[in-house]
Amino acid sequence: MDFLLATNNMKKLAEMQRILAPLGINVVTAKMLGKTLTDVVEDGDTFEANAKIKALAACKEMNMPSIADDSGLCVDYLDGAPGIYSARFSGGHGNDEANNDLLLKKLEGVPTEKRTAYYVCAICCVFPDGRIIEVRGECHGNIGFERDGNEGFGYDPLFIVDGRAFGRYTADEKDKISHRGNALRALKNELEKIL
Repeated sequence: MDFLLATNNMKKLAEMQRILAPLGINVVTAKMLGKTLTDVVEDGDTFEANAKIKALAACKEMNMPSIADDSGLCVDYLDGAPGIYSARFSGGHGNDEANNDLLLKKLEGVPTEKRTAYYVCAICCVFPDGRIIEVRGECHGNIGFERDGNEGFGYDPLFIVDGRAFGRYTADEKDKISHRGNALRALKNELEKIL
């Protein structure tokens, strides 16, 4: 069964495929189907609201089960920032280097014990018949003082769990503990009940 993933982020696609494939779900993007999704305005004030906006729009446009996620990093010292603005923290959208630079600048001089943070992933799955599944996953850690590793994307080179930056975790290692891995396992559990 094909499910549409409302993103063109191939790393997110790979994560979803790895975790949902055992259910017989083939996760595809609109681009893989030769289509282009209309851009939607993510004007929700939570990760959950933005995931739902994207999933509803994709399902309506493509008339197939659609999955969308909204995820980001919440730094306690910064009162939860960058939060829902994680991808555009430094102004432009998706500039990982600039976002990481800004985060390091904002945490300059902040000691390790005050650099706690957590990743959030909210996933919404919408079916053409109107059924909606919403799940959330989190992963807690802290922010390092410099980039470490080349794996993953986003803030992974700065996000430390169990003494090691996500930038040094293999995809399989990260799947087991990450916010997206946790949310996808919750989604998988919900899908198992209805498929």
